[in-house]
Amino acid sequence: MARGQLRVYLGAAPGVGKTYKMLEEGRRRRQRGTDVVVGFVETHGRPFTEAMLSGLEVIPRRTMTYRGAQFTEMDLDAVLARRPEVVVVDELAHTNVPGSRHTKRFHDIETLLDAGITVLTTVNIQHLESLNDVVEQITGVPQRETVPDAVARRAEQIELVDMTPEALRRRMAHGNIYRPEKVDAALGNYFRVGNLTALRELALLWLADKVDDQLDRYRAQHGIDTTWETRERVVVALTGGPEGDTLIRRAARIAARTKAADLLAVHVIRGDGLAGADPANLARQRVLTETLGGTYHQVVGNDIPAALLDFARGVNATQLVLGASRRGRLAQVLSPGVGVTTTAESGSIDVHLVTHEEARRGRLRLSTTGGLTPRRRLAGVALALLGLPLLTFGLTAVQADISLPSDILAFLMLTVAVALVGGLWPALLAAVGSFLLLNYCFTPPVHRFTVAERENLFALLAFVLVAAAVSTVVDLAARRTREAARARAEAQTLSTLAGSVLHGDRPLPALLERVREVFGLTSVTLLQRRTGEDGATGPQRRTGEDGAAGTWRIAANAGGQPCTAPADGQTGVPIDDELTLVLRGPTLAAADRRLVEAFAAHAAIALRQQRLTEQAAAAGSLAEVDKLRTALLSAVSHDLRTPLASAKAAVGGLRSHDVEFSAEDREELLATAEESLDRLNRLVENLLDMSRLQAGALGLHAQPISVAEAIPRSIDDLGDAAAGVRIHIPDELPEVYADPALLERILVNVLGNAVRHSPAGQPPLISASEHAGLVEVRVIDHGPGIAAADRGRIFQPFQRLGDRDNTTGVGLGLALSRGLAEAMGGRLEPEHTPGGGLTMTLTLRTAPPGYADPVLLRRLEVYPHPHGTLEATT
Repeated sequence: MARGQLRVYLGAAPGVGKTYKMLEEGRRRRQRGTDVVVGFVETHGRPFTEAMLSGLEVIPRRTMTYRGAQFTEMDLDAVLARRPEVVVVDELAHTNVPGSRHTKRFHDIETLLDAGITVLTTVNIQHLESLNDVVEQITGVPQRETVPDAVARRAEQIELVDMTPEALRRRMAHGNIYRPEKVDAALGNYFRVGNLTALRELALLWLADKVDDQLDRYRAQHGIDTTWETRERVVVALTGGPEGDTLIRRAARIAARTKAADLLAVHVIRGDGLAGADPANLARQRVLTETLGGTYHQVVGNDIPAALLDFARGVNATQLVLGASRRGRLAQVLSPGVGVTTTAESGSIDVHLVTHEEARRGRLRLSTTGGLTPRRRLAGVALALLGLPLLTFGLTAVQADISLPSDILAFLMLTVAVALVGGLWPALLAAVGSFLLLNYCFTPPVHRFTVAERENLFALLAFVLVAAAVSTVVDLAARRTREAARARAEAQTLSTLAGSVLHGDRPLPALLERVREVFGLTSVTLLQRRTGEDGATGPQRRTGEDGAAGTWRIAANAGGQPCTAPADGQTGVPIDDELTLVLRGPTLAAADRRLVEAFAAHAAIALRQQRLTEQAAAAGSLAEVDKLRTALLSAVSHDLRTPLASAKAAVGGLRSHDVEFSAEDREELLATAEESLDRLNRLVENLLDMSRLQAGALGLHAQPISVAEAIPRSIDDLGDAAAGVRIHIPDELPEVYADPALLERILVNVLGNAVRHSPAGQPPLISASEHAGLVEVRVIDHGPGIAAADRGRIFQPFQRLGDRDNTTGVGLGLALSRGLAEAMGGRLEPEHTPGGGLTMTLTLRTAPPGYADPVLLRRLEVYPHPHGTLEATT
């Protein structure tokens, strides 16, 4: 069976008309003869949307009961039984009522697609998982229902339903979106012009990425490797040289000329892994690229122009930025170079050759040492100086028995041996000496530096060339061996460094400690130049001169006494204008400095990440405070105002002279006022106690108390709502050490929740038990329960997890109860009730034996209570 297709109507904001457009498409398909049904559509009472339903078959919804209230959901089974070609399902991110087949509506849609049914659906940009927190930051309104981006991106078609902010606000003002009483509040909050503009841009950018993915898939499927200039992408090639900063900034300026252009930096690594790129420069240039909003990439290839162009075509780049060649004129004549070759083969990609300070300065450096150690070179020279006379003496002794070619081969063998031992320069010395000795001692005319026959001259010249070639190959192989060994050592060092940093809680100190250990240093200090008195911590002293201690502050240190200025250490590694890594200890070899520069660049990155983490933590705290403030304002605006309004209305009615109230009416109004004020008093007490808990200023009066007496008083406080509550308390249950008033508050809050969520005919049960010096009081209900993943959230302030009743409190009950329990040295934990429901377990310490009161430990056979029965258990 072929899978159905998914078409998503993406709304830039609520009210832009995505449901209308979806129904319009459904009607259009119905007119073309397609079997279309409506599985679920939420019109929100909008007349134009409701009119679009005419002519479409609507599958009746399924009615479900949850916590005493009735809700309607899409009847998935009915839609599957009907098996239409196309089904219209609104609100992709919707969360189904508990008890449905699936938790989320997009799971229902997946089932329909698997059944071969095409689905038309809608979703707003604020409900996409990746943008949920961004939208909340912009609008200040959290979105509880989200859908993973991958679900929407898997759609075969996504259509953006957009509208300018001004037009959407006009629709709002005309009453086409919300009821008139909500219009003013909506226009002043969520539907501000700035919010709508930001949401619109988020939708456009998100959809642009989706379209870009589709384009990449299409080009890959059809084997298209040419550049399609649908979006500006600027690629800058980095060699690891100092000119990279200039190239990156130039490429960033080119990218900035076009809105939403991409900047990509790429470095080509040679296939043998022995390239001479400076890792410190590359690390610094990577940070610069990311700071400018770009991305950094590395590719492997021996043919650099081909590797660059393959990468550029792979990312559909439109422009390629290269640096002007650093080679001299002669080298450019002999070989065209990367820039010229890349430009010639770039095709439709524009290539920019950027001049810089390093251009034409040359980078060919002849090495006088090569890849061999000085000891081996001295051994090669000694072999040449000793071997040539000895070989000449030996060959002279047997000259009558061998010919000139044999003499040449003997000297060639000696030259190759010298090349294998000492490399290029000793081998050239041996080759020249062998040439002269062969010419003087063995080539006619003997004992003269002349050659009578041209054949002998050619043989001697060939001998010198072969000797030079062999020695060059040997020297190159030795150099590559040393480079490979050093690269391996550097890789192992960097790998160990990365492991220690990644496994540590503090990356920067771990990195500096690793540098100190690897190079045997006394101390490693990261210094930052002062820009003013910033309150930096750490050991500091001032001298008042630039470059001295007063100019710098210690950002991080590993080892012994830290350096307070670059001059205090043996080696200073500047990172940028602000940061310098100072090493105290043995002076580093020139070959080790490159690796230290790479460490220094990573230290700068670690410092920036550490500060970003600190800023994020501070911002997170502020966000939590702001979130709590917003929740508190919301609670005050509704839950506190409701009882206040009721009490005010009752008192106002009693004071009115226009109406004559009977005695019963006056009594009822007084009871309403008293009940409202009592409720208001409880809410205010909860708020005050919560603030005292958070401030650590809650007063406790702990004393031995019997749970058997505290529970009935808590039930009394709940009144008629707690009718039928069952109580099971064992004989001789020890007293607990707690504050009586706070214990009663905890029990009232927990029991109140259990009563409110218990189904009819199944009242909650309160039981208690003692074990290992602890008393556990369990409040057990058989309501809908709470998922294990959400149990931690019920103790957050101002949370009503899954509770649609906003008239019963501000959501502080359980948060306050846990805080009160912990303040008394106990704990409050949720558990699953076998058979369904939630069990809240309050654990408290038993009172010390000296506080035991035999009167309170009397055997309780039956304790009558107007709202429950206290049963003794054994």
